[in-house]
Amino acid sequence: MDLERGTVRMLADLAGLPDSAGGVLTSGGSMANLLALATARTWFLTRRGSADGPADDREHARLTLYYSAQAHMSVAKAAARVGVPAHRLRPVATDPHDRLDPAALHAAVTADLDAGPLPFCTVTTLGTTATGAVDPLEPVTDLCRSTGMWHHADDAYGGLGASVPVGCGALLVPDPAHLHPAFAHQASHLTAGEPGALPRLSHATIELTRPGTRALALWTTPHHLGRDGVTGLIEHHLALADELRERITAEPRLQLPADGPWPVACFRITDPYGNAPDALHTRTVLRTALGGRLPHPGRLGRRWCPAKSYPANSPRGEARWTRWKLIGSPLSER
Repeated sequence: MDLERGTVRMLADLAGLPDSAGGVLTSGGSMANLLALATARTWFLTRRGSADGPADDREHARLTLYYSAQAHMSVAKAAARVGVPAHRLRPVATDPHDRLDPAALHAAVTADLDAGPLPFCTVTTLGTTATGAVDPLEPVTDLCRSTGMWHHADDAYGGLGASVPVGCGALLVPDPAHLHPAFAHQASHLTAGEPGALPRLSHATIELTRPGTRALALWTTPHHLGRDGVTGLIEHHLALADELRERITAEPRLQLPADGPWPVACFRITDPYGNAPDALHTRTVLRTALGGRLPHPGRLGRRWCPAKSYPANSPRGEARWTRWKLIGSPLSER
């Protein structure tokens, strides 16, 4: 428990959160989103004096959630688990760079306030799965504050998650006391604890038994690399993605349909004849996927993340780029 508390404090410091911030470790981003929405629901209803009884029944039936249309699928799944049905989910339109559109969010919230639903939470994404887009935080935070909503930022990719092992995650909140009303329960088989003792970590999550390896894995990475090492690792991946995007832009047979800030490079195969670019791209996706050469087919094109990366000027880096360039040659022939 002490290692987990220390790890959470370390993550909060890395994220630039205040000293009062806290949280809990999770199995990953999906569980963190579930805990966040459960916390947001209880926080919102408690502030309105309707966290239990008939008032809870009435107001819970009106809770409405907003999130980017590019948000991770775990957001909608988490909403369903906390009792927010699909007809009260509002996927908000994005701008040409796949970022949540603040004007569209404002319009959706205003319309619901006039019609009767209760806006209780907005979820932004700091690195979308498809393109690595980062939603604008300041206008969303301002809107949430003015309307009394909870603002949850999903940064499983854009945060420290870019450099930690799979199977580790965390939910960070400005005040850990917000977690306790949602998850704290007493039981006859649990002692009250020593006077003045810190709250049990089980009061901050739905889990009672949790593997201690989560804290160890998250603690080990920054302590092994140091703050500068973590920063350097992320900057290395960013530089690799920038170089890949430059090479894609310079290659006549490829298009760069999205250009997010994180190490995600999306590209399309172009049709040299200009007749049926979507058909050619679809054939390319299918044939390369069957051949196991490139992962992650998507609606925009192919998605590549430099999880195992090599300097572009190294033999392995140049060999990889050569294979990517050659893919288009046989597939563009009639």
